[in-house]
Amino acid sequence: VQLVESGGGLMQAGDSLRLSCAASGITFPIYAMTWYRQAPGKQRELVATITSGGGSTTYADSVKGRFTISRDNAKNTMYLQMNSLKPEDTAVYYCNAKRQFLSANFEYWGQGTQVTVSS
Repeated sequence: VQLVESGGGLMQAGDSLRLSCAASGITFPIYAMTWYRQAPGKQRELVATITSGGGSTTYADSVKGRFTISRDNAKNTMYLQMNSLKPEDTAVYYCNAKRQFLSANFEYWGQGTQVTVSS
């Protein structure tokens, strides 16, 4: 199983950026997908989640109205469109795939992509 994030970089406040997470080795359409982030010295936090079919999304309050999570099940890829970036969005962003089947949990993580926002 591989989850590969891409699209991170060094940005200025107010910029936009799109992250991608390409999945392989899993039946992507049946997994709920989530973006997490971890800033230096802080705990990993949930940024946004999208259900397996893409019909429902949830966001952290800190990114509501600025970030949009989406997925393309035909391409086995999840996205995070980040607009109006702020310095506090600086973090390593991680892709997570999760599925529960009966009593078993299946969960996978990507290696992360760095997003740095300067003021």
